[in-house]
Amino acid sequence: MEMKGKCLCGAVTFTATNVDPEVHACHCSMCRAWTGGPALSVATQSVVFDNESELGRYASSPWAERGFCKQCGSSLFYRVTAADQYIVNIGAFPDVSPFHLASEIYVDEKPAGYSFAGDHPRMTGAEFLASIGMAPPSTN
Repeated sequence: MEMKGKCLCGAVTFTATNVDPEVHACHCSMCRAWTGGPALSVATQSVVFDNESELGRYASSPWAERGFCKQCGSSLFYRVTAADQYIVNIGAFPDVSPFHLASEIYVDEKPAGYSFAGDHPRMTGAEFLASIGMAPPSTN
């Protein structure tokens, strides 16, 4: 499905194509710092921004960046740079009715103060990284 999205103030607007309705919750420490809680996001095929000049990008790791509005600070997306894969925060879409929670990752980093209900896959950080063919970072 194609969906329009925007930041809180409307300075950044975009169109996302082939938006997956399956929401994935990430509890890793970076996502929690980035969003103020778990990141609730969906995969897309592509994203076209209407006003790229208002969009900030932060290289959060050697393989990914996070996007935000320079005006209001809204957290908009996580992008895997090599694959040009956008994972968009569902809060950027005015209509969230098509979405449903499908999985949780980094549950080993989830604070004890909240839990999501429902029967869906839950993976630790190591399990998630193994599922995408990546080794966990070294702790040495």
